[in-house]
Amino acid sequence: MIKAIVNGKASFTVNKEEQVISNDQPVDWSAVQLPGGDYSVIMDGYSYQAQVLKVDREAKTVLLQINQQQYEVTIEEPIDQLLAAMGIKDAMARKVNDIKAPMPGLVLKVLVTPGQAISKGDPVLILEAMKMENVFKAASDAVVKEIKVAERTAVEKGEVLIVLE
Repeated sequence: MIKAIVNGKASFTVNKEEQVISNDQPVDWSAVQLPGGDYSVIMDGYSYQAQVLKVDREAKTVLLQINQQQYEVTIEEPIDQLLAAMGIKDAMARKVNDIKAPMPGLVLKVLVTPGQAISKGDPVLILEAMKMENVFKAASDAVVKEIKVAERTAVEKGEVLIVLE
């Protein structure tokens, strides 16, 4: 059974037959995708227009707009529910990894400072290797703990360049 949590509060469960249950009661609903991509949803006799604004598969969240109001829906699959029941809910979260040199090269520019909070995709360092400039980006949200290299210095493959926490 899949659990859907709306705005961190209300929860619904969906079983394999796509039956929605709220407060231990089945919910009568149907949905049809409209030509523009929106959805027409009828739930317990009321009609709603829904639009999917954003889907984050990694975080298992969907941002919906229903009748001009936004809702964030978090999806918990059976494995997520089991881990939460065992007290290890964040076990599947990605570990923050230090940034290492994938090949020998020359550090051209360090774009972050110790203590700086960085977000996934933020550029952190430029390394010249094999006559090409390579921009290293953060793989996940983190805080820069320590910078182990200086600009204009040579590094070896596997060397830790930036320590993250």
